[in-house]
Amino acid sequence: MTNDDGFDAPGLGALVEAVEPLGEIVVSAPDREQSGAGHALTLSRPLRVVRVDERRYRVDGTPTDCVHLAVERLTGGRLPSLVVSGMNRGLNVGDDVTYSGTVAGALEGTLLHVPSIAFSVGVDEEGRADFERAAPFARRLSATVLEQGLSSGVLLNVNFPSGPYRGIRITRQGTRTYRATAVERHDPAGRPYFWIDAVSAIPTGEPDGDHTAIRDGCVSVSPLTSNLTHDASLARTASWRLRLD
Repeated sequence: MTNDDGFDAPGLGALVEAVEPLGEIVVSAPDREQSGAGHALTLSRPLRVVRVDERRYRVDGTPTDCVHLAVERLTGGRLPSLVVSGMNRGLNVGDDVTYSGTVAGALEGTLLHVPSIAFSVGVDEEGRADFERAAPFARRLSATVLEQGLSSGVLLNVNFPSGPYRGIRITRQGTRTYRATAVERHDPAGRPYFWIDAVSAIPTGEPDGDHTAIRDGCVSVSPLTSNLTHDASLARTASWRLRLD
């Protein structure tokens, strides 16, 4: 189990408690918040691992680092039956999956040939996420994946709305009109620096998209693939008859 909100995040604690009845749990999570880390792997420095308790590890790295270390070293040489990432405080839908450390944790598990699930919970107007309400479904879905497995190269991205749950939908990754703003400011010495400000994102509203499911109060379950190839473009790109000279 991992996350991107950090080892001490309440969402991780709630998820550990939810799935603990299903088997032996190994927690390998970042020692600090890694939101927005994406699928980053630390290659420029050594990683430090602190054993907090039996099968509980705090790692000074990204969610990808945490899963890689757990699968390769911290599980005693046994390949895990499941990688579970989350529960994230805030949704990871649409284009957010490319930035999300939560989804990246599940993606790394998939690349290491372990069935993997990412869980994220929407926040209310006061910024609160109801992890306890999401926990029973997280446990049931984890048990189902342990029993049924997932296709090779496929992970599940699960998002819970902040309000009452009105059902469950199997969805695709939604799309949106996207624009990030970089605000220029100056430090006391007058030197400029930049801050990535609020992101403008307007969902395009596909009927089967994850954005739409959340808008309608449904839990969104999206099967995602680790292979980014767009098969439909292979023939078109080949038709360009590209040359080196």
